[in-house]
Amino acid sequence: MGNLFAYGTLMCEDIMIDVSGFRLPHAVGTLKGYSRRSVTGEQYPAIVPDKKAVVRGVVYRNVPDAAWDRLDRFEGEMYKRRTVNIELNGGGLLQAETYIIHPRFLDRLDLSDWDFDDFVASGKVNFQKHYKGYRSL
Repeated sequence: MGNLFAYGTLMCEDIMIDVSGFRLPHAVGTLKGYSRRSVTGEQYPAIVPDKKAVVRGVVYRNVPDAAWDRLDRFEGEMYKRRTVNIELNGGGLLQAETYIIHPRFLDRLDLSDWDFDDFVASGKVNFQKHYKGYRSL
């Protein structure tokens, strides 16, 4: 078991349940030293190292071992899983796994920030219907 820091589509609890197969306790957290960018032509983001930036997201706690394989397949070859330190709202630090874009895919990133509220309002339904990661589950 471990923790997952989600900064994009998996921030939606219903998507996380569909992907992981579990309903998990979660809290709001912040990752320092990274920025969240839009992926060109997609509804989902990626994060890249950026010493001056912070990314707000959701920390899912106690992710069962059975869920990690599903999460890795969903994220695909574009991302690599890494351990990071998350600051929890209300205080405290927590180690968590997160998915960082693999360097060979950096050319797919926009310069624009990815916005969660915009995703929920206008991209979520399309993402759920068409994202190829769902087929890997």
